[in-house]
Amino acid sequence: MSTAYRDPQGLRGHFLYLCLGLLLLLLPGQAYEKLSDDTLKALSRPNQDFDIHSGALLSPILQPRVPGTPGHTAVLEHFTTFFRTTLPEWKIEFQNSTSKTPVSGGKDVPFINLIAYRDPPGASMGDVGRLTLVAHYDSKLEPEGFIGAIDSAAPCAMIMHAMRIVDSALDKKWALMKEQEVDFLEEQHGIQVIFLDGEEAFKEWTDTDSLYGARSLAEHWETQMHPAMSTFKTPLSSISLFVLLDLLGARSPNILSYYPTTHWAYQSLGSLEQRLRSLGQLKSSSTEPWFVDTSKDSHQVMTFGGISDDHLPFLARGVEILHLIDFAPFKGFPSVWHTPDDDGEHLDMDTVEDWSVLMTAFAAEWMELEGFLDHMGNVRREEELESEAIRLNKKTEL
Repeated sequence: MSTAYRDPQGLRGHFLYLCLGLLLLLLPGQAYEKLSDDTLKALSRPNQDFDIHSGALLSPILQPRVPGTPGHTAVLEHFTTFFRTTLPEWKIEFQNSTSKTPVSGGKDVPFINLIAYRDPPGASMGDVGRLTLVAHYDSKLEPEGFIGAIDSAAPCAMIMHAMRIVDSALDKKWALMKEQEVDFLEEQHGIQVIFLDGEEAFKEWTDTDSLYGARSLAEHWETQMHPAMSTFKTPLSSISLFVLLDLLGARSPNILSYYPTTHWAYQSLGSLEQRLRSLGQLKSSSTEPWFVDTSKDSHQVMTFGGISDDHLPFLARGVEILHLIDFAPFKGFPSVWHTPDDDGEHLDMDTVEDWSVLMTAFAAEWMELEGFLDHMGNVRREEELESEAIRLNKKTEL
């Protein structure tokens, strides 16, 4: 990430501290660039694409999708088609595994993780750190016919919407960099989506009856080595931040901060929520902020060690985690959790759409897309293009 969030504790010597300070003064473009109010006000909402009956993004996911069933296959095909047709510049990979479950009668059940990513033009594999947005797409075996709208059909759709907007802006940013002959070595961060399979337990949540896809992918990526001279040794180490969305779509979510090392990212989301709400860009009603720990410092978070979810196999291997899950102490998960009521009709659609806008803003800030989100219908003036080109060139001159 940008120097605004790097910890200087690893630097040694007064000279290096002075150099770092001088660099920050000379290169304000290196800092984590916030989106302007005008950009936040113009961010697109998914609208009809989130219609629970006919929406192009959400409705195909709102069906039972237990691993190994036709519904599961249909949803995976929906994701694949989305990336291949809507985001053709993204690379798609599948990571397959099998495992016996407590209810499979000794037979192996297939699990398929979908990984899609986009890196800067010409970037070498292993030299790009990626913001990684994650949700699981499988649903529970019981209760029969379980849809799992918040768990996690809606989070998958939120990510899809955000990536569609971000991708359009990346096209413009990277095209301008190429036109202005800006060194792409300055742009060594990409973006990645993982839709994980087999999160749900088939019988009862245990270390072996849960997280089937996450456990398999984390283990696989730990041993998959990049070329010897790469910046990042494995796909795991190339994950700049693992953002897991789960149980999102109920009214007035309560989001805690669980990990001190990613509390800054949590606070960034909290700030974006407050800014979007103050600008009138969030439709949902909420008497309290969603991100309830924003005012805490990093030493005050992680009051009870977090919640078991798909991030755990990655956390155990040193990946930085931001866990976005609706959970309130003394209240628990949303009331529809693991019940037949977790369906499309029980989603709070204003909240679902607001989450998609918020995640779009977060990803756009991470990828430094201020000034490039003109998919909204705004035409960038030639002088704005010229100004942005000058800024990008300055980043490489030193």
